[in-house]
Amino acid sequence: MPHSSEEPQIRPSVPGPRTSAGAARVPQPPRPAVPGPRPGPRPGPPRGAGSRPGPGPSRAARSASPSSGTATATPTTVRTARIRLEAATPDTAVAIADDTVDALLDDGRAPAEVLVLTTGEPHPWAEHELSFGEESYWRQQTEGEDVFYALASAVTRTTSRPVVVVAVNGGADADVAETLPAALAKAGTDLIVCGDPERLRSLL
Repeated sequence: MPHSSEEPQIRPSVPGPRTSAGAARVPQPPRPAVPGPRPGPRPGPPRGAGSRPGPGPSRAARSASPSSGTATATPTTVRTARIRLEAATPDTAVAIADDTVDALLDDGRAPAEVLVLTTGEPHPWAEHELSFGEESYWRQQTEGEDVFYALASAVTRTTSRPVVVVAVNGGADADVAETLPAALAKAGTDLIVCGDPERLRSLL
């Protein structure tokens, strides 16, 4: 797993009342009760150039030398998303992740820019959406209109998003250790991991 040039930031967090999730989704045919406030969709302010994800790895530019006829390659620059740790226990990791998502949306991130992964039990909203079938559930990711919630074990099936939030709410160390580099690969600019800092440092 690539290492960031800086130590991951750790910020203690305490779960508390969540902020308003914004406008509700367009009503569909009657569904079972929703498991709680959903952090999207919420319109955000126009994104400036500074908030866009940085370019991916540059392609090797080749230029032919008129004298020798050989091609030379420019070194490739590899970019790695920033890593931030949010202190949480397995019991509070989902709540901390939800608070983190709310803060991201309040700061102007569009809901479609955020992917939330859980290493233990599914997020309540993922369970709710899966109750309507796998096809409907995964179609939401394709439509890209909202925050998408998935199990870490399904990370290979998720698409990349600028911000990936991982709630370490369970799972063996070996499984979490596999999830973190996979989640980092999906993150365009930021990977935010909510869990026990000491445990995460050893896995990172």
